Amino acid sequence: MLPAGQDAAEAFYRITDAAYERRSVAVTSNIHPSGFDTIMPKTLATATVDRLLHHAHLVLTKGDSHRLAEALTGKGVIPLAT
Repeated sequence: MLPAGQDAAEAFYRITDAAYERRSVAVTSNIHPSGFDTIMPKTLATATVDRLLHHAHLVLTKGDSHRLAEALTGKGVIPLAT
């Protein structure tokens, strides 16, 4: 995830808040919820994560990127030279 501007962060919070205790929400990210304050203002991050995790089933995954593996074997995108 990339840093979000104030408007985008507030929109994400509003969607989360509107669904809170009413609907299911699925969020995927390469950032742990404790790091959401690195991509959005801290007050919005705290409120958003609070609502997302209150009744959550958190699934953490580990492993190598399948897209990177495919790129390195010649499938998909050609990797940049380092």
